[in-house]
Amino acid sequence: MHYISTRGQAPILSFSEAMMTGLARDGGLYVPETVPQMRPDEIAALASLPYEEIAFRVMWPYLGGTFTEAEFRTLLAQAYAGFGHAARAPLVQLGPNHFLLELFHGPTLAFKDFAMQLIGQMMQAALAKSGERITIVGATSGDTGSAAIEAFRGLANVDVFILFPHGRVSDVQRRQMTTPSEANVHALAMDGDFDDCQARVKDMFNDFAFRDGVRLAGVNSINWARVLAQVVYYFSSAVSLGAPHREVSFTVPTGNFGDIFAGYIARQMGLPIAQLVIATNQNDILDRAMKSGAYAMDGVKPSISPSMDIQVSSNFERVLFDAYGRDGAAVAALMAELKAGGFKISQGALEMLRATFASGRCSEEETLATIQAQFAATGEVLCPHSAVGVKVAEEHLGAVPMITLATAHPAKFPDAVERAVGLRPGLPPRMSDLFDRDERVTRVPNDLAALQTLIRERIAR
Repeated sequence: MHYISTRGQAPILSFSEAMMTGLARDGGLYVPETVPQMRPDEIAALASLPYEEIAFRVMWPYLGGTFTEAEFRTLLAQAYAGFGHAARAPLVQLGPNHFLLELFHGPTLAFKDFAMQLIGQMMQAALAKSGERITIVGATSGDTGSAAIEAFRGLANVDVFILFPHGRVSDVQRRQMTTPSEANVHALAMDGDFDDCQARVKDMFNDFAFRDGVRLAGVNSINWARVLAQVVYYFSSAVSLGAPHREVSFTVPTGNFGDIFAGYIARQMGLPIAQLVIATNQNDILDRAMKSGAYAMDGVKPSISPSMDIQVSSNFERVLFDAYGRDGAAVAALMAELKAGGFKISQGALEMLRATFASGRCSEEETLATIQAQFAATGEVLCPHSAVGVKVAEEHLGAVPMITLATAHPAKFPDAVERAVGLRPGLPPRMSDLFDRDERVTRVPNDLAALQTLIRERIAR
């Protein structure tokens, strides 16, 4: 199994190399050269299996000998042992033909745990074999950072630096990043928004002297291993509702396009997905791009669903690569135009995207109204991101079962939930002391040189 860059000018890598590299050296993102296929009988056979076994069967063809079968099964068991639900990703019915996929039972109460807990185990295992040490630098709009810190805290071969936009994450998200005491993790509150944080991380990867000097690795959804781990719950949930014997649809609240791209890969593998619906909040660049054909940045507006407050959706580049016939030069040209504010999607590429995805947006008022309506109708308490998904999903319901991804526990966003339903959701018992723990955080400017200096100094200690 080989991995190639979406911009066509980087070395072809193995799975292990792509996992450790993150961003390609030409600025692109790694994707598999070919997507492994699963036959209908192989998909049907997943229906009665534990989540870890489904993960093994879905992911194994992508690993290319990085681990033995026994090693990978052990890593999967370790990754999901700390989840608070035996099913890992249970389904809850909201209404006729509408189901909620609860992805918030991991250690940090967000869907990012499914990928991050596993990638932490895989990276540590690979580093233990090689004896190397790496420096992970990531950007977060809230959930990726806490999931990364939880996954890598205390590991022997890894230093972790997470940039988050100062004042633009929830209190729970912030404290999950700033209260771990292990010396190898560093929470950096950066001036600016998430796009600024993401841009500085990409700048570090594109500074090859710095990148090689600190052995830089990435765990944002630019990392293919992150996307791959998220493919699994599309299969686990779909077979629960009768796949492959009947189609299912998915609605995904998304800002960076990674989670819905995982659904796209599941469909490429053979999972019978009727609709893949992109759900955006008021920062609706993906919905606007699908409807107008123009990917045009319009500034980030802070919202009650802050993990989706994004204008530069990194993983959209991966699907553009397919939409443009895997033409790396064409994708590189689009990404160059993006730096100037945006680009126009060609007619042929737009037709492919519209044939593959539907989309919708949800305003702040609609988000609150959806939380309130679902609580009244079902007793289900939604986080604001999940509410965005539910509202958009309701606009696309039909004869095919719809699964909406619930991406975070409502307790991570208690202010928005309380505003909607007058109820302040509590944290699970294992996290009940979160607000009593001491915080450890560094305020940093939106300045590449200053960030690089800080990172060099801390890993040298």
